[in-house]
Amino acid sequence: MALKVVGAGFGRTGTLSLKNALEKLGFGPCYHMFEVLERPDHIALWHRLAFGGAVDWDLLFRDFQATVDWPAARYWRELAAHYPDAKVLLSLRDPESWYKSMTDTIYQGLKMPIPDGIAAARRQQMEMARKVVLEDTFDGRFEDKAHALEVYNRHNREVQRAIAPGRLLVFDAKQGWEPLCRFLGVAVPDEPFPHLNDTAAIQAMMKQMRQSGRP
Repeated sequence: MALKVVGAGFGRTGTLSLKNALEKLGFGPCYHMFEVLERPDHIALWHRLAFGGAVDWDLLFRDFQATVDWPAARYWRELAAHYPDAKVLLSLRDPESWYKSMTDTIYQGLKMPIPDGIAAARRQQMEMARKVVLEDTFDGRFEDKAHALEVYNRHNREVQRAIAPGRLLVFDAKQGWEPLCRFLGVAVPDEPFPHLNDTAAIQAMMKQMRQSGRP
């Protein structure tokens, strides 16, 4: 199947909530970094792409209708061009709140030394995530808050400049179902909009991953 929704928003902009919402609306499965963690073959594909190789997008996303989060968000331009009929979804949040959330969660995992003796797939996943997020996106300067915020804001501006307004939704999860459903042309579900993956939850997940050495 071809992707119907391309997520262009950075991680920690409500992407897990958005994944869950899109799947409830019939645009699933939706690809997220969690999907990478569960698929060693996908880890290898992303690792090759991050370090200069090529990837077959149709093979990678053959079982998915939508993407959100890194690593796919790093390649939003390529995906929007490859799937010209897909809508583009730019998730965002207040920049200061986003930077604190990144610092307290994802960045803690990305800056960890890669342990000796972990599974090869887990090592590749950590190398890929560092390359895609820390190096390619933030130029190795995430701890420079002013630089990281400029990267974040510039990214959001670039997406809005590059994608035609009728194809793009700029979305904050606080807005709930209505703008998302209107954009996708579907009915609003009779249930609350999902709000998942708060800081405590992702910190607990990273602790579990460190202890298990899982890929």
